[in-house]
Amino acid sequence: MPLSEARKNANERWNNKHKDKKRVYSYRSNARKFIREMATPEDIAELRELLDKREQELNNN
Repeated sequence: MPLSEARKNANERWNNKHKDKKRVYSYRSNARKFIREMATPEDIAELRELLDKREQELNNN
């Protein structure tokens, strides 16, 4: 079902107003897709280390 002009305009206004949120959603989606579909065991081990370090940083602040 094609989008109406009003919906297209509303989507564009939201995208322009929330660029940072849109970037976060995109990065999160890409990370999940990589982990689910492409990551090797070595990638997963590296990601675990990065996540542990990041979690410690967040907990210390």
